[in-house]
Amino acid sequence: MFTISDLEQLQAEHPEWQMELVDGDILIMGPSDYISEEIGAELIRLLGNWVRPRKLGRVTGSSAGFILPKLETENGNKIEPEKRNLRAPDVSFVRAERLKISQRDFVELVPDLIVEIKSKSDKIKPLEEKIQLFLQLGCVVGILIDPDKLTLTVYRLNQEPIILKNNDQLTLPDLLPGWELTVSELWPPVFE
Repeated sequence: MFTISDLEQLQAEHPEWQMELVDGDILIMGPSDYISEEIGAELIRLLGNWVRPRKLGRVTGSSAGFILPKLETENGNKIEPEKRNLRAPDVSFVRAERLKISQRDFVELVPDLIVEIKSKSDKIKPLEEKIQLFLQLGCVVGILIDPDKLTLTVYRLNQEPIILKNNDQLTLPDLLPGWELTVSELWPPVFE
């Protein structure tokens, strides 16, 4: 059973690896395909361009690690921080009042918004399970982007998912008042 310290040591030895700690196992993530990464970069750019000037919070990419609380304690005992999960969504947003100063370490909180982008080799079910875990832990909105189907699915705790397609508008008034995104803006352009 690995701990966050073990992950940090392995990360120091292999800085090119992207890793998560899930229930004591270290998962080494492969690189994303080009389209998935381009979509993530575009979303980060669009979110960041809205968030930063308005001082609404912080937007991060797939390398930002979050130390998550456990849903339940083991035998009623408090779980040591070293034994908690460390996860890294593809895109995250944390409201300013929850993280006033950035940290030079993993952050012990649940983001307000997470986005997972399906890579060519990903299966949908594990991505949905990851989003549901974050929602159960306090995340407000989880989004799954599927470049294969050109869809964006919005998840909220105890609500039916909403599937958005090309000309649909994504709005998140409770997190990003006034921000809107036409789904098709995320898809990579074709240059003639």
